[in-house]
Amino acid sequence: MTWNEIKERQDQTKTEQTFNPEYDQLVDLRAVTSFELSGEQVRILARRKIFSSSSKRAFVAGNPTAFGMSRIWETLTELSDNQSHIRVFDNLSFALSWLGLRSLPESVKSERIGKDDRIA
Repeated sequence: MTWNEIKERQDQTKTEQTFNPEYDQLVDLRAVTSFELSGEQVRILARRKIFSSSSKRAFVAGNPTAFGMSRIWETLTELSDNQSHIRVFDNLSFALSWLGLRSLPESVKSERIGKDDRIA
């Protein structure tokens, strides 16, 4: 995952007409195997104000690299003026539960269903 990929997604999210900064977010990083970002780029991206301080943002990591990067992101966000509630999970079910969901919304399910997306 690169600076451009993350920044483009953030920009797209922020400018979507139906986007509400009060929304909660599920970031599925289970397929990400590497990051091509400098420390400064991570700081810049993590500090961008896209979600409100009341939003809950669950990052789901599928490997130690994604988990570690997500924890760094969580820490940088907590230390910034752009605080939001971020938690990092290695299990989709736990992330959904923390967000107050029992399963993935139907709109998301229709985009991508894999064996790991089934909720117990």
